[in-house]
Amino acid sequence: MSEALFEVLRRLSETRGPSGHEEAVAAVMEEALGPWVDELRRDALGNVIATKRSASDRRTVMLTAHMDEIGLRVSALRGGFLRWAPACGLDRRALLGKEVTVHGRRELTGVMGARPPHVLSAEERGKFPAQDEMLIDLGLPPEEVEALVRVGDPISIGGSFRELAGGRVSGPALDDRCGIAAIVEAARQLHERGHQWTLQVMATVQEEMGLRGAALGAYEARPDVAIAVDVTVGRAPGVPEAAAYALGEGPAIGWGPNFHPRVFDRLVRAAQREDIPYQVEPLPGRSGTDAWAIQVSGEGIPCGLISAPVRNLHSPAETACLEDLEGAARLLAAFVEGLDEGFASELGLGDADGPR
Repeated sequence: MSEALFEVLRRLSETRGPSGHEEAVAAVMEEALGPWVDELRRDALGNVIATKRSASDRRTVMLTAHMDEIGLRVSALRGGFLRWAPACGLDRRALLGKEVTVHGRRELTGVMGARPPHVLSAEERGKFPAQDEMLIDLGLPPEEVEALVRVGDPISIGGSFRELAGGRVSGPALDDRCGIAAIVEAARQLHERGHQWTLQVMATVQEEMGLRGAALGAYEARPDVAIAVDVTVGRAPGVPEAAAYALGEGPAIGWGPNFHPRVFDRLVRAAQREDIPYQVEPLPGRSGTDAWAIQVSGEGIPCGLISAPVRNLHSPAETACLEDLEGAARLLAAFVEGLDEGFASELGLGDADGPR
């Protein structure tokens, strides 16, 4: 197990960054990636853009993963308690009894509560509480809550990053801090291995809100090829096998209309050449990843997708296998190292010195 990858993932998971408020995650990303790149900057929307130039600097490959996490928003203040609205596909079943952080005029710790079973009818005890029956308690008097919290303030969901048995880890926001950690590790490996194409890394904002960071960043950067790194549904009891992927059997390579066939083939060949276990994830429609926005940016960008299987998605206890992340990092590094002008010709990219 790579201790560097583990430590980066731990720090990322423990740093809160709901959609639209990714600044703290960006700072961790910049610190972790800085030693392995030549340039670091943030664009107008907040994406972190890093560049590691090659000797020729004629072609560019972009690796991208998103920094934001699912969360809530304050919808109303009621006698010192907070009502909330979900954002980004949150599973409310995972909220009851959890610690939350309200990002108000200062960060406030609270808990998500509901009426105890002692005061519920027999019928009510058999049902999960409705959204309006679950309130956030900050432990503060109403006047102090009103001074510190505004309607619309973001709320992140608490949770602890833990190392489990069997090389598994669990914690909040592994969607998609797994992808970011894998890219940082790939950049470290490429720093030692070298590459013919310039490497560009983009850690995006607001993916969960509609791929906004990826759309802006790809339009500005216009890479020749892009690989999105994300997560996919991990296999577990009750999850249909056809829609899930096993933890510990390698990263999943996306295959469908969102991904260029030659990019997919190159990823598969790189995995086979490096003896990296992998799975194939058929995605016949929208992939729901940054690659969906990047593919149709500008004049069009050939894309690929590598995903780590994660259990308990969109909950504070997302669970991943470190071996899959290490495999994803190795696969990314091998893919980038193998890019040459011959592959650019296969893609029909034309003269690197002229307009695409």
